[in-house]
Amino acid sequence: MAEADAGDSKWPQVIIHADGACSGNPGPGGWGAVLDCEEQDLHREISGGERHTTNNRMELTAVIQGLRALKMPCQVEVVTDSSYVANAFRQGWLERWRKNGWTIRDRSPVKNLDLWQELLQAMEPHRVRWTWIKGHAGNSGNELADHLAVVERDRFSHS
Repeated sequence: MAEADAGDSKWPQVIIHADGACSGNPGPGGWGAVLDCEEQDLHREISGGERHTTNNRMELTAVIQGLRALKMPCQVEVVTDSSYVANAFRQGWLERWRKNGWTIRDRSPVKNLDLWQELLQAMEPHRVRWTWIKGHAGNSGNELADHLAVVERDRFSHS
């Protein structure tokens, strides 16, 4: 991840609301991300899904795709209702996993390693801050990201 420097104040400030949805775990799933940059009056909604996946994979994919959609280095606030994703950064899980050779406390492999590594790569050009919020609690960005994810999940449920 890019370190802060004197030029950071010139970086666009972007909020990414990211959410995933899954019917069954595993099962058909969808992800949605809502990108907002108030200073540039930009709003973008992106989404996708898979036929056979898990909720955590969709949560991670939503963040990855949101970050990949940015065309330049940004100061990013990722807003998620996934404690799995937020706590990996906010509570230092990810750093411990890396130090322990991508294993968790019982020495078993970290689940979704491919996506954690993709996420770290997607974060590199940006300065990222993590915000956890309660899901389905009236946050309009989270509600929209959830709606996008559910529409995709349902599309993959019927295909």
